[in-house]
Amino acid sequence: MNLPAWIWLATIGGFGLVLALDFYLVARNPREPSFRECVGWVSFYVALACAFGVGLLVVSGPGRGGEFFAGWITEYSLSVDNLFVFLLIMSRFRVPRAYRQKVLLIGIVLALVMRGAFIAAGAEAVTRFDWLFYVFGAFLVYTAWKLIGHEEEEAEFSENVALRAVRRLLPTTDAYHGARLTVRPAGGARRMVTPMLIVMVAIGTTDLLFALDSIPAIFGLTKEPYLVFTANAFALMGLRQLFFLIGGLLDRLVYLSKGLSVVLAFIGVKLILEALHHDGVSWAPEIPILVSLGVIVGTLAVTTVLSLLKSARDTRAAARADEDGEVREVSERVEG
Repeated sequence: MNLPAWIWLATIGGFGLVLALDFYLVARNPREPSFRECVGWVSFYVALACAFGVGLLVVSGPGRGGEFFAGWITEYSLSVDNLFVFLLIMSRFRVPRAYRQKVLLIGIVLALVMRGAFIAAGAEAVTRFDWLFYVFGAFLVYTAWKLIGHEEEEAEFSENVALRAVRRLLPTTDAYHGARLTVRPAGGARRMVTPMLIVMVAIGTTDLLFALDSIPAIFGLTKEPYLVFTANAFALMGLRQLFFLIGGLLDRLVYLSKGLSVVLAFIGVKLILEALHHDGVSWAPEIPILVSLGVIVGTLAVTTVLSLLKSARDTRAAARADEDGEVREVSERVEG
């Protein structure tokens, strides 16, 4: 895809306008959004991504359109899994509920800017060093193995290097001051940052760490920097509303990490096989993008259904246990 500069500028400008509108609405009325509002915004962003993908199908053909949809679905699914950590960060820093929208939005914008730089560097690297695809593939398979072998335990948030550096370099207040990022304490000689800024840095830099597996994954589906960037941008847009929409549902998606591990392992193997194919290994096939799309969608659909079925069984079992406990208590009272 040899795209002129104006298409890149128009695309980035379009994302910027949508995010600016989103930020204006959040700044004008800071609060926790309603369920109906979240559904509307998430539906809007999903429809926007689908319209963009259909446009690619018409203009560039099914190959590029399929690559975008496969990349966007993969990145979106990984972003949903990352909401667990965002929830931990919010709880860790005790962010007031009225300002969680602003924290998420600015953190996501920071993540998008940093991912853009990461994608540009990755695109340049893969064009110069073909052997990186073996590295990416092996890394994705290793990540998938770690996810599959991960025992269920209570997750904890640990501060990364960037966040610790911000804490050391910038004087920080102990309490929030509304949605303000900096304040000058009464009688203070210099301004101090508030925990609000620290949380935004935590969200943005933590998302960049997540990109260490999501960016190689999407490069396994498409080598086009434009498609990699737009898929990432559409996956991040609407993540704020999705956080509030499925906050209670996250605990029910018990197999999501397992499904994502299957997706990452598949993409890792696909990368290695295609690298071998381009290096002249006759038995190594090229996996069509429609096959990749089918594996990704099918795996995530099966994972979601199994997760909801297990949650429903666990709920019924817990209800029966409570009923049995009440029956035993009544029997003991009667016998006594």
